[in-house]
Amino acid sequence: MTVKDKNVAGILAFFLGGLGAHRFYLDQVGLGIFYLIFFWFPLTWLIGVIDAIIFFTMKQEKFDAKYNYGKQRGQEADPRRRQQEYSRPQRAPQRQPRQEPQTPPRRQQGSPEIKAHELKSAGIKKFKDYDYDGAIADFEKALQIAPKDVAIYFNLACAYSLNEQADKAFQHIDKAVALGFNDFQRIKEHDALAFLRIQPDFEAFEKNGFQLVQKLAPPPQPDLLQQMSGDLLEQLNRLGDLREKGLLSEDEFAAQKRKLLG
Repeated sequence: MTVKDKNVAGILAFFLGGLGAHRFYLDQVGLGIFYLIFFWFPLTWLIGVIDAIIFFTMKQEKFDAKYNYGKQRGQEADPRRRQQEYSRPQRAPQRQPRQEPQTPPRRQQGSPEIKAHELKSAGIKKFKDYDYDGAIADFEKALQIAPKDVAIYFNLACAYSLNEQADKAFQHIDKAVALGFNDFQRIKEHDALAFLRIQPDFEAFEKNGFQLVQKLAPPPQPDLLQQMSGDLLEQLNRLGDLREKGLLSEDEFAAQKRKLLG
């Protein structure tokens, strides 16, 4: 089977297209017979001319892909050569060395972060087992390692509330909010904080953004001795001397002292 030339096919189609010569040339015997049957129709010759134009304008690569598939241009297809090519052992493609996936560096065993996480997990387990004292102990230890862990403060508040230690529960909620805890709805609905919510101070605590109201220290009491005049001090000293000498009883000394102090 020879390689077909698109120019030869175009010439045959242009001059002998009505007889199907170009189809026989392209090994399309069925179409060639169809052209022969209807060669006396002018339309058949017109179709041949159209085929010729198509062949002349068709790119060589497209023509080869359609009519010379599996053939080598410029030489006959030798069956023995094809057999040799197919029987030639194919070299297996070289396998790329397998790259192991890189894993992020693991935290060093026994590091403070690991220890805090273990203590917090242990505290949560004891909390679920209703061992609130044990949970508090583990949470307090974890807090010493991670003093800014908001979750630990919240868990401690829940445990103290269930132990009916309202003051410590308030303190730990206050600290959690100061560190950024803002799920206030959880404070108002969490079952473990029910005891905290019935406390008289909870309303003021809530209005203050779930933080403790800072209580001002009472003003210092004035020193009465510094406010007394010199004469009054002298009179009190005289009363004391009279009591020591036994000239005034305790009741009489107290009565005189009240008069002097107004």
